[in-house]
Amino acid sequence: MNIDYVTASVEANASFEFARSGGPGGQNVNKVETKVRIRLPMAAIAGLSEAERARAIGQLVKRIDADGNLFVAVDEERSQGANRRTALLRIVELIVKAGRLPKKRLATKPGKAARERRLSSKKMQADKKSLRGRPED
Repeated sequence: MNIDYVTASVEANASFEFARSGGPGGQNVNKVETKVRIRLPMAAIAGLSEAERARAIGQLVKRIDADGNLFVAVDEERSQGANRRTALLRIVELIVKAGRLPKKRLATKPGKAARERRLSSKKMQADKKSLRGRPED
């Protein structure tokens, strides 16, 4: 996965919507559209292999609408530009994190010390239970 291609692709293909935002800001929030909503078609993202794209779609299924667009909304800052940058960073981070393929697990065997600990605990348990029996004359 090439993060630079993904970032450039997101910036080129994302569509932005702006809305009035709640929260702190006084009268400013009543007249300025600072909330940013980004919609990004998952099919338009460059820099992902098909396996990475399929994994990202599977991981982000709750954020993808019926048209196949990934959706992110940000209204944390009081300026539209800051919210726009935050939204772009967040959507790229989501795609990269979700598209990363997990490493294959290598099967390993227990070490010598672990085997010895297991056998000694079995021996202690067996001795404890053997002492519960009827005493011999």
